[in-house]
Amino acid sequence: MNKLKKLLLTTTLTLSIFALPTAGGAAPYTVQKGETFWKIAQKYGTTVANLQIANNRSGSILLAGETIQVPDYVSKADKELMAKLVHAEAKGEPYAGKVAVATVILNRVDHKEFPNTIKSVIYEKSGGYYAFTPVQNGEINGGYTAEDMKAVNESIAFRGQGSGSIYFYNPKTASSSWITTREVTVTIGNHRFAK
Repeated sequence: MNKLKKLLLTTTLTLSIFALPTAGGAAPYTVQKGETFWKIAQKYGTTVANLQIANNRSGSILLAGETIQVPDYVSKADKELMAKLVHAEAKGEPYAGKVAVATVILNRVDHKEFPNTIKSVIYEKSGGYYAFTPVQNGEINGGYTAEDMKAVNESIAFRGQGSGSIYFYNPKTASSSWITTREVTVTIGNHRFAK
């Protein structure tokens, strides 16, 4: 029984490691008093699950002073770019809609049919048009709010969770009928999210 348990754990960890995105590798981090996996995940742009896997943990207990590995680092520049797109795409939308827009970006990075970096997903071009309207019309060059960045950090912390949306659109303004053929995963505010 013990050997089977070790084999399952080893297999699970091996598969998890191969499944992890490796945008920035892993970095050591010393846990500060009062920190949780959630806080560290938000601070460093990774997921709670990836922190637990990288540190061979299943629970949430962390001790001040211990050193853990932080995988899937998302750079400040990539977070700011995401926040600018979230701001331009989801102005006036509920907070959950902002998180969902940021999640679409990450889902595309992780999806085989899209580029594999945040910047290349945001600036992807096809048929002379950018994938996101604010890139096409220049609105992405504006700023972002603290709430936009909070939404980005939340999407990064829970990366890989959710319903797998890789598209979003406003049904009142969408000019492509193709988008309406995609399976809708959730509607938040004026946006429909789809895969």
